[in-house]
Amino acid sequence: MAEKIATREAYGNALAEFGSEYDFVVLDADLAAATKTGTFKKKFPERFFDCGIAEGNMMCVAAGIAATGKAVFASSFAMFAAGRAFEQIRNSIGYPHLNVKIGATHAGITVGEDGATHQCLEDIALMRTIPGMVIVNPADAVEARAAVKAALEYNGPMYLRFGRLAVPVFNDADNYKFELGKGICLRGGKDVTIIASGVTVDMSLKAADALAAKGIDARVINIHTIKPIDRDIILKAAAETGAIVTAEEHNIIGGLGSAVAEVVCEGYPVPVVRVGINDKYGRSGKVPPLLEAYGLTPENIASKAELALSMKK
Repeated sequence: MAEKIATREAYGNALAEFGSEYDFVVLDADLAAATKTGTFKKKFPERFFDCGIAEGNMMCVAAGIAATGKAVFASSFAMFAAGRAFEQIRNSIGYPHLNVKIGATHAGITVGEDGATHQCLEDIALMRTIPGMVIVNPADAVEARAAVKAALEYNGPMYLRFGRLAVPVFNDADNYKFELGKGICLRGGKDVTIIASGVTVDMSLKAADALAAKGIDARVINIHTIKPIDRDIILKAAAETGAIVTAEEHNIIGGLGSAVAEVVCEGYPVPVVRVGINDKYGRSGKVPPLLEAYGLTPENIASKAELALSMKK
């Protein structure tokens, strides 16, 4: 059985690991224990600043520090980072294109018992509208570590989305290669393509296994960088398989599904079926029942792949 690690855990560990190699500052909004930036704080206390429960102010502080030439990671829960501080991110970080990395943890419904107010399902949609904002949604701990390193080597604003839930580690740390803006084909297939991001990538691999048992050859693509999105890998999949399913822990409006549909519609129109939160709020509950209730399961992804397959011309 694969080891399970939360991507927020990998985020905190990566900050501490790369702190000796790169010169950057970390800010948090009174949530260092939850966002795991406290790991960096213990190792580099002089480069860590707790801005309190004032996320908008934290983003402005991050912008000010970045304007002096330092890279900055500003962290909070996704709901507060992307939602509460949107205006400051847009005007103070995005508009001047400053080198601020927003480490947003506890995204999606896998926050569980924290309920609808904390289950951010709109953050990718919000961040996609900011010109020049790069958006990365890692699928496991290996990818999360690689995403932090890539963020440190990229000069500009970036939104990094991490989860609370411990998820299977399926990437091989020794052989994994991360490249901003490039999707990864995890499994070849000719009948239908499943394009996923974040927690749904592992589900999609399991869905492909279930489809294979029915004689359906499903391609699985991991889109870790939602903006800029890898148009080439999407259009190739559209041309070669003729049907696409997207899977994401986000509202189907404005997230990965929307981004993929835009690319397909413009470049090579084929059926696109979106699996995600169907324009609803989350609700409090244990994670497995929530995933089941909202259709974020390998079984539902496989079912939607069969639907997409039936829509092919």
